[in-house]
Amino acid sequence: MQESDSLFRLSGPSQEDIDSFHNDGYIAYPDVFTDDGREGLIEEITQHFEPTRNYIAELERNPDNTRAFFMRPWNERREYSDRLIDDPFITNLLSATIRDAYHFCHSALNLAPKGIGPIRYHYDHHHWRYENPINLAERNKYYIQILYYPNGFKRGDRNLKVIPGSHKVEPLEGVTPERILAGEFDDKVGRKLEEKRLELPPGSMVYIDARIFHGVEAKPLDSTQPYRIFCIDIFKQAGPPHLYTQEIPSEWMERATPERKKLFTRDGYTEGCWNEKQ
Repeated sequence: MQESDSLFRLSGPSQEDIDSFHNDGYIAYPDVFTDDGREGLIEEITQHFEPTRNYIAELERNPDNTRAFFMRPWNERREYSDRLIDDPFITNLLSATIRDAYHFCHSALNLAPKGIGPIRYHYDHHHWRYENPINLAERNKYYIQILYYPNGFKRGDRNLKVIPGSHKVEPLEGVTPERILAGEFDDKVGRKLEEKRLELPPGSMVYIDARIFHGVEAKPLDSTQPYRIFCIDIFKQAGPPHLYTQEIPSEWMERATPERKKLFTRDGYTEGCWNEKQ
């Protein structure tokens, strides 16, 4: 893939972006997709993927439906979503923040309709939730989530919210978002930890360290947006599988370039695999 083939307006992160990632635990990129990238991804998700097409049709028939569409792993990817995996901008961003020893972990696709409730503050670095030796050894490795919002969101309407700097608080037992927001860990990290509610236009993305506490607000019934589109790609620092590290479909591997094969060549998570590797 040539640099000009990127789906994004940027070729890589600035030093300010890199500092934001390490200091705040995330980078927000408003309107970072090219027009073609944004429109192509929306069309692909809403018109050329049967499960979501059926879901949208059901929403139109039954506007009182508040059930979200969620698929993990999201393997049936077409041109635009497939290109996200190793787009030059994404590759440059990963290399600049966590260097080159990383693997593709998994992906997911979500459509959130009007009336859906919130998602509480949480973190997603699952090695912190288990006490196996393998988990203890992997806790300080990077687990990166790249959140894509093709049709964006407004504050108070299924928006993402974060606690900048909370990735520096080890999420041990007893560490809760409530205690963090109450200021109990401000001295430990050397800053006041406060909630930040984001608002992003269509074609935006957020790049986060999975140890940061983040949540999502409800989508009101009177929202002018019928559903918010959200898709996510996750990359992990090289090592044993994460909780959701997926098996790579054979057809992905068959058509992969040598560089992609490096992203895909790792063990997927299976029940008991962490105990087996002790």
